[in-house]
Amino acid sequence: MDALTRKSYEMRRDIIEMVYRSRAGHVGGDLSVIDILTTLYFDVMNVSPQQVNDLDRDRFLLSKGHCADALYCVLGEKGFFNKREAIETFSQYQSRYIGHPNMEVPGVEMNSGSLGHGLSVGVGMALAAKMDQRPYRTYVVLGDGEMAEGSNYEGMMAAGHYHLDNLCATVDLNRLQISGTTEEVMNSASLADKFRDFGWHVISIEDGNNCSQLHAAYEQAAAYKGKPTAIIANTVKGKGVSFMENQTSWHHGVMTEEQYQQAMKEIEEVLQGE
Repeated sequence: MDALTRKSYEMRRDIIEMVYRSRAGHVGGDLSVIDILTTLYFDVMNVSPQQVNDLDRDRFLLSKGHCADALYCVLGEKGFFNKREAIETFSQYQSRYIGHPNMEVPGVEMNSGSLGHGLSVGVGMALAAKMDQRPYRTYVVLGDGEMAEGSNYEGMMAAGHYHLDNLCATVDLNRLQISGTTEEVMNSASLADKFRDFGWHVISIEDGNNCSQLHAAYEQAAAYKGKPTAIIANTVKGKGVSFMENQTSWHHGVMTEEQYQQAMKEIEEVLQGE
């Protein structure tokens, strides 16, 4: 097991504990997106707790903000704050670790969770970097369900028009949302073709839960000039926990004690088996 994959499974363990303790959160999407977040924060982006005010730090926006639990676990592991505090107080009264990313939490660049807003803000950040001649890159992670929001297409159009090659959007394509499959709820058909039509460079990843494939895609995105890059990452909702995988009910399901123990056992077996 490579270091990034191990890290992503350690983060899965934290997510399961956080969601179980809080009786809240969106565990299915957390588990589909965690490999993307792990690769970005521990392999790709120029970010650290020491750089929170550095004008040249990379920017990250979690547009699918309901998966804040995964982001908090990664930021805590990265050292932005005490991870145990986040795990133990997530979604509790007076906790700053609420159900969507908010800028009271160190390392969070934008209050997000109103779906469809992240890409447009990311376009603004990337455009500002061009205007100010700053070297930072902007990364946005979207859910495939939120691609039904029209503001995304305005952002896609603007990014292509301004040739924002310092912008990279990743779609967590797990094909499930709160009320069913994305195909049934609002079929957006080929997202890759839509991004290309708006002037984006597109990379499709067969296994979006594979850190090696993600690493290669982000390297290619950073090297590509003249266009923004969209990474279409084919993921599995609930990845890593057998009874959650590809199940709509785990969009925000609450675990029983037995299910919690089973989930932790499965993750630990992966970590021990390597």
